[in-house]
Amino acid sequence: MLAEAGGPVPRGSGSSMRTNSINSNNIHKDSSIFMSKMEDVVIPFSSEVPCDNNGQRMWWAFLASSMVTFFGGLFIILLWRTLKYLYTVCCHCNIKPKEVQKLTNPVVIQADGTIKADEKEEVPMSEVGWMTSVKDWAGVMISAQTLTGRVLVVLVFALSIGALGIYFIDSSDPIESCQNFYKDFTLQIDMAFNVFFLLYFGLRFIAANDKLWFWLEVNSVVDFFTVPPVFVSVYLNRSWLGLRFLRALRLIQFSEILQFLNILKTSNSIKLVNLCSIFISTWLTAAGFIHLVENSGDPWEDFKNSQSLSYWECVYLLMVTMSTVGYGDVYAKTTLGRLFMVFFILGGLAMFARYVPEIAALILNRKKYGGSYNSTRGRKHIVVCGHITLESVSNFLKDFLHKDRDDVNVEIPIANVHDVCQDIESADACLILANKYCADPDAEDASNIMRVISIKNYHPRIRIITQMLQYNNKAHLLNIPSWNWREGDDAICLAELKAGFIAQSCLAQGLSTMLANLFSMRSFIEIEEDTWQKYYLEGVANEMYTEYLSNAFVGLSFPTVCELCYVKLKLLLIAIEYKSEQRESSILINPGNHVKLQEGTLGFFIASDAKEVKRAFFYCKACHDDITDAKRIKKCGCKRLEDEHPSTLSPKKKQRNGGMRNSPNCSPKMMRHDPLLIPGNEQIENMDMSVKKYDSTGMFHWCPSKEIEKVILTRSEASMTVLSGHVVVCIFGDVTSALVGLRNLVMPLRASNFHYHELKPIVFVGSLDYLRREWETLHNFPKVSILPGTPLSRADLRAVNINLCDMCVILSANQNNIDDVSLQDKECILASLNIKSMQFDDSIGVLQANSQGFTPPGMDRLSPDSSPVHGLVRQASVTTGANIPIITELAKPGKLQPLISLSQEAKCGLNIHMITELVNDSNLYLTQPFACGTAFAVSVLDSLMSATYFNDNILTLIRTLVTGGATPELEALLAEENALQGGYSTPQTLANRDRCRVAQLALYDGPFADLGDGGCYGDLFCKALKTYNMLCFGIYRLRDAHMTSPSGCTKRYVITNPPYDFELVPTDLIFCLMQFDHNAGQSRASLSHSSHSSHSSSKKSSSVHSIPNPSSRQNRSSKSREARDKQNATRMSRMGQEKKWFTDEPENTYQRNIQIKPMNTHMANQVNQYKSTSSLIPPIREVEDEC
Repeated sequence: MLAEAGGPVPRGSGSSMRTNSINSNNIHKDSSIFMSKMEDVVIPFSSEVPCDNNGQRMWWAFLASSMVTFFGGLFIILLWRTLKYLYTVCCHCNIKPKEVQKLTNPVVIQADGTIKADEKEEVPMSEVGWMTSVKDWAGVMISAQTLTGRVLVVLVFALSIGALGIYFIDSSDPIESCQNFYKDFTLQIDMAFNVFFLLYFGLRFIAANDKLWFWLEVNSVVDFFTVPPVFVSVYLNRSWLGLRFLRALRLIQFSEILQFLNILKTSNSIKLVNLCSIFISTWLTAAGFIHLVENSGDPWEDFKNSQSLSYWECVYLLMVTMSTVGYGDVYAKTTLGRLFMVFFILGGLAMFARYVPEIAALILNRKKYGGSYNSTRGRKHIVVCGHITLESVSNFLKDFLHKDRDDVNVEIPIANVHDVCQDIESADACLILANKYCADPDAEDASNIMRVISIKNYHPRIRIITQMLQYNNKAHLLNIPSWNWREGDDAICLAELKAGFIAQSCLAQGLSTMLANLFSMRSFIEIEEDTWQKYYLEGVANEMYTEYLSNAFVGLSFPTVCELCYVKLKLLLIAIEYKSEQRESSILINPGNHVKLQEGTLGFFIASDAKEVKRAFFYCKACHDDITDAKRIKKCGCKRLEDEHPSTLSPKKKQRNGGMRNSPNCSPKMMRHDPLLIPGNEQIENMDMSVKKYDSTGMFHWCPSKEIEKVILTRSEASMTVLSGHVVVCIFGDVTSALVGLRNLVMPLRASNFHYHELKPIVFVGSLDYLRREWETLHNFPKVSILPGTPLSRADLRAVNINLCDMCVILSANQNNIDDVSLQDKECILASLNIKSMQFDDSIGVLQANSQGFTPPGMDRLSPDSSPVHGLVRQASVTTGANIPIITELAKPGKLQPLISLSQEAKCGLNIHMITELVNDSNLYLTQPFACGTAFAVSVLDSLMSATYFNDNILTLIRTLVTGGATPELEALLAEENALQGGYSTPQTLANRDRCRVAQLALYDGPFADLGDGGCYGDLFCKALKTYNMLCFGIYRLRDAHMTSPSGCTKRYVITNPPYDFELVPTDLIFCLMQFDHNAGQSRASLSHSSHSSHSSSKKSSSVHSIPNPSSRQNRSSKSREARDKQNATRMSRMGQEKKWFTDEPENTYQRNIQIKPMNTHMANQVNQYKSTSSLIPPIREVEDEC
């Protein structure tokens, strides 16, 4: 048996001499183990294993081998550096002349001009040396950039973990014992591992550029204290557990190894593995040191104070120490152990407090795209992918999951691009978000198109709704074979809609706020005080919904149903889905009297809640006819209702609005009359087969393509052309700027539901190089001019008569090209401030803005008794740029304040209209600029994604209202050629002109003046609908109109869908859907024809007016009036035969197709000029320019 000195010998097994217990007083009779004297025996030994000094400790030999290796190598490296430094200093005098020679004559210039290196300076290949080649080879071998290097690095790590495992096995043996190398299998394996480590150490040493720094690396220190002791063990036939625990430090490289193997790909996973590996390696290394000193004892105590602790007990000891628990069942007894614990507590406690919470946060917190989605039976889900950010997703989810949607039962997995396939197959739709603020819009569109292609290849029938930045890139989607907009695939073009909002604000200010609130879900905020905020927020709570109409409305005309819904059901019906005799479906916006509702008609409503819209489906004339409270209109028992009626409010019921998918979805063909009913003269004129006035779809005014040189105006030419009532577009851009898509801005202003004389001339002011790039998409639009220059030049602005314009639009194509966020809007801000600070001559007089209001059809504007004011009077004169309406597009919200100075705010604000594209401001609708229609949040386009999912006709409706009538047919034509194609005036194309447009009705004077002064909005709604087929849906009111004292503030705010008893004021402007009037074009054409016949040399500008002979005015006006009355009487009789009025419809309603004679800005100017000179006012007629 074994004897021990100073205590029991720990349990061990090193060879055949290992035993489970040691009794110091007994010796087994068959044992071959001998002992020396008890006080001298400290390690097990036997005759079979020759061990020097009869079992005396020789730990110092193992430790000395490591220390000699480390300090010996360090001494050699420092000695070599010292000698090299001395050699360099001693030979400095000889080296300096050589360096000077190299600098003075480094090359030789030959006669032919080529440069040839000096032959004396050429370094022969023999001087490179084999050491450099070996160093490069070693660097390649250990580099993780090559396959060989990665294999070698991974192998070294694996063998290090294997050596650590052998240490765990040997830790159950005594710290030092005699062992036979040829019989101990674990020692042989450990020897093989360390030989490999030695060779790898040599490669690393050769490849190291800085040998001193390499010698002090952690991995090198690990090799110094683990490799040499193994060779000493073989020589002395004994084993010392020693510092082999240092191999645990290799775990720090675990994350690098996993990256080499392409296992870790995300930053969070790399960070998690790094934290865990550092924590575990430090923990195991410290436990190894405690195990060594506690089982060995203190050297100065002759190792008598040792205690038997297993390695895993030391691991437990350090864990409870780091966690500050300290149970006290295991503790350090040696002085070395206690001293180490003192310092370890300082560092270990800090590491534990820092690493463990961070590791827990990374593990417990749900990572982005983390986990997998498990679908729930009975619930649908959609997949959202693309540009996933907090802003884009939050705006989408706030609208998608809004409580007003009532019955949303859809789950939304946010999918990684690599994990989309597992969720797509069973998904109801896939929504792709785009980065609206990227520097390269085309590249962003290309990436989203590739996403669509990938998803469609995997599942061709999946419905996809994607965002696109550029309008021209939408054509690429049509090339995808499985892309089918009839099945619900939609592309929301942000540039198209954004430009459309700006264009509509040129025609009806405040409409951008109105539409943004309608197509976004807003919660109702109640305010008790009678302020303008109260009325605005009441309108904000309204949204757009769809519901199938009750059979009680079948056979009634649209105006009758619209009035009934508004008065009785408290709902605003603005459009319906109409099926023609060919069963083709189309969306009709305020179609008129000729449209009779069919069974199962889908209606588009403006309401504050989805439950309110149910009234249109539940309404029963027998049960609800005498009910005055709309809230009591619920499901009645007189008829059996279907359990599941197709409502687009529920994803389960939205399949997809009947027959809409079998016909051109989104086709805004809003025919209200047979083409033969078009007035004869206009039909003959418009159907002139030799002239193309409209594009091939009949949706936009068209002219033959013009070279850009023909529309370029010099500064002097622009000054001589009396421009008035036009739109000035100031554009910043150059050759390298991304195209903003000016066609999307021009198309709404050139819609065919405007008569030619109603088109506002458009003048672009900007870089000619940039406008040449855009001109390819603009050369087929009439009344477009270009002034090369810069919007920062006041001379250019004065040349285009910016003080006489109806609107000034300021755009920039350079916003995303500037890295500094604070400078992205510098050009737009400087241009706006430049215009506002301009001063103009006070000689123009009273101006009337065409965009401020219009006269209802049938009212002669020349009659002062019956005509309402064409527009609100701006100012007595435009003497300052602050009175010019400006629309400015900004990229960041912080740039809003410079556009409104404090002095202007002190004067209650001037009418400076601007649209601001704001970032990260979901509550922008609660601010005054947004309420006044002077700010536009582009984030509303994110919420349009959810609206399109629940009802794919919503996108059609908003595009029809905003873009002027863009259709999928038109997009298909633009995909063939990036330009509008002209078409002949056929009955089919002319019928497309017969559609509504948004306008503003002035109440200052005219047929509605009596209602404007204290009347009810509901009375105005009914009168406008019955008399002129105009559908009112909001008010644009002065901000301080509710105040009793007069105010000079000209700011207005938007009120959406006011209640019936809402009181009106004379200064209100009414948003309405105005019918297309054929006779206005007829009378205008006749005037234009007579003008051309009497003035053959008229100027080709709609802003230039000619004054004819006064003597001919009376005869011409009487003849035209007689012809007009005769034609109207004929038309009234033909339409009266087709009418089938509801019982409460008046028979004496006026027909809407009566002559309208508009009076534009030039007419008013000339009238004022004649008034100022006290001369007779001659008749004024406009000369219509030609294409």
